[in-house]
Amino acid sequence: MSSASDKPRIGITIGDLNGIGAEVIIKALSDARLLNLFTPVVYGSAKVLSFYRKQMGLEDFNYSQVKSKGQYFHKSVNVVNCWEDVIEINPGQPSKQTAKAALLSLKRAVEDLKEGHLDGLVTGPIDKNTIHGEEFPYQGHTEYLTQEFGAGQSLMLMVGEGLRVGLVTEHIPVKDIPSFITKERVELKIRLMELSLKQDFMISKPKIAVLGLNPHAGDEGLLGKEEQEVIKPVINDLKTKGKLIFGPFAADGFFASGQHSKFDGVIAMYHDQGLVAFKTLSFESGINYTAGLPYVRTSPDHGTAYNLAGKNMASEGSMRQAMYVACEIIKNRAQQTIEI
Repeated sequence: MSSASDKPRIGITIGDLNGIGAEVIIKALSDARLLNLFTPVVYGSAKVLSFYRKQMGLEDFNYSQVKSKGQYFHKSVNVVNCWEDVIEINPGQPSKQTAKAALLSLKRAVEDLKEGHLDGLVTGPIDKNTIHGEEFPYQGHTEYLTQEFGAGQSLMLMVGEGLRVGLVTEHIPVKDIPSFITKERVELKIRLMELSLKQDFMISKPKIAVLGLNPHAGDEGLLGKEEQEVIKPVINDLKTKGKLIFGPFAADGFFASGQHSKFDGVIAMYHDQGLVAFKTLSFESGINYTAGLPYVRTSPDHGTAYNLAGKNMASEGSMRQAMYVACEIIKNRAQQTIEI
C-alpha cells in the first residue's frame, strides 16, 4: 500500500464505453463512504465519466484527474486519462473503437499495477467479440491477466455471500470440455482454490466440494467415465494428504438441496455448470475473482449489458461488491503468506 495512505489503491478499468461499465462505476463510487476504505483510480477518460454523469443526473459526482503516475488524491475519485482522441459514445452499440479504448484502459492499469502504483484491480466489463483480435487474442480478462502477470495458471473463482465456485475449465466450447478434464488439471484447480481460501479468505482448513462432469456424476460409470477414471482418484489422493476434499457430486442435486452451504468452496467442471447455479443464487452481489495471480483482480459478475446501457437502469451492486472484495483480499494477503 502507498506510504501516503494506509488505504489500498485500487485501479478500476472502465470497460466498454458503450456498455454499463461507466454507469455502475459512477453509481458505486457516488457513495462517499467507499473513499474511507480505498483510493479509487478509474482508468478511462474524464470526458466519458462526464458524459454518463450528466446523462444520469449525478452532477454531484466529482473526480480528480491524475497528472503524474501514482500521484493520487486519497480522499477523491481519481481518473487516469488513457487516450486523447475523441471517441463517439453510443450506449448499447458494440463498437471496435470503444473496444480499443477498453483495451487501452486495461493495459494502462496493468502497467501501473506492475510498477507498484496500485495494490489491486477491478475490471469493468468488456465486449469479447469486438475486443478480440491481434492485440487481444484472448477469451477474456482471466486468460489475458494470467499471461500478462506470468502466473502460468489461475482459477476463475465466483464469489458471493456464502458461496465460492471455481472452474476447472473456463471459456471453451462444450464439445471440447472432456479433453480438458485431466487428473493434472483437476488437481491444480483444487489446489489453487485451497490456497486462495486460505490466503485470500482466511479459512485455515477449507472444506471443498467437487462436482462431477456427467449427469448424476456419471452414475458409477453408466453415463461417463471421467468421474471414475479422473475425478475420484484425484479426490482420494488429496484426502490421503489430509485435504478436506469431497465428491464428486451431481451438480443439479448438489445445489438444489443446499449442500453448497456446507462447504467453503465448490469446484465445477465447466463454465455453465458452475455459473448458472452461482448467478441464480448470487447475481446481485456476486463477483468474479481471479485466484492464483500475484496481484488481486476482481470484477462484477455481469457483462456489458448493452440492453441496459445509457438508461440509468443498471444495478451497481456487483461492481460495489467487487471493490469491497478486492479491499478485503488485499488486506488479508498483507497479513500472511501460505503455500500448499
